[in-house]
Amino acid sequence: MSQLARLISILTLLKSKRLITATELSQKYEVSIRTIYRDIRKLEDAGVPVITIEGRGYSIMDGYTVAPVQFTEKQANALITAEHIINQSKDQSFVNDFNAALTKIKSVFRTSIQEKSELLSDKIYVLNNNRETIDSNALSEIQLAITNFNLVEINYQKLNQENVSFRTIEPCAMYSSENKWILIAWCHLRNDYRAFRIDRIRQFKILQDTFKDRQFSFREHFKASPYKH
Repeated sequence: MSQLARLISILTLLKSKRLITATELSQKYEVSIRTIYRDIRKLEDAGVPVITIEGRGYSIMDGYTVAPVQFTEKQANALITAEHIINQSKDQSFVNDFNAALTKIKSVFRTSIQEKSELLSDKIYVLNNNRETIDSNALSEIQLAITNFNLVEINYQKLNQENVSFRTIEPCAMYSSENKWILIAWCHLRNDYRAFRIDRIRQFKILQDTFKDRQFSFREHFKASPYKH
């Protein structure tokens, strides 16, 4: 669980009027008590009125509420349009995660906005003339590896080649071009940056081992090597 998700979950527990201890939070989220102390401080810094009851735990000030998020019609329309564009993505993990997130966002739309967004959704169509077969289900997991600096093992097949090569990589960044997601990674086999099409990764495994951030720069990368794999 990310820190943001944990903070939101802790806030939800506090809003439920429960008195909860740092030990209970530590066990629930499988983090150290020191991490929980830092999380509570972050909530306090964000203006959440957390009450510390010495020797008993944490609670939250009576009457505290989080203002509901409100979207304008144009903002809702932008999200609906993005939904149609993203649904053309050939990576199923990315599509599934976006649609799950959008469902949560739609739940806070006002009724009038919901009705108009549903109307607009029926009046949008994204035409895709790319006939190349592109299919993957790795994007969401690899994004986690990028942000958590996890090494990844991949079996990679180059276009128009039968051989599959094994690589250990340090995923650094990714970009989209012509409906294809391209992963930029430091390749241990080549000892250099390489570009890998996500849909050409036949198998992958995210390792617990981590790597040091190489401070990757798109500008420098494209200047030096536009596409190597």
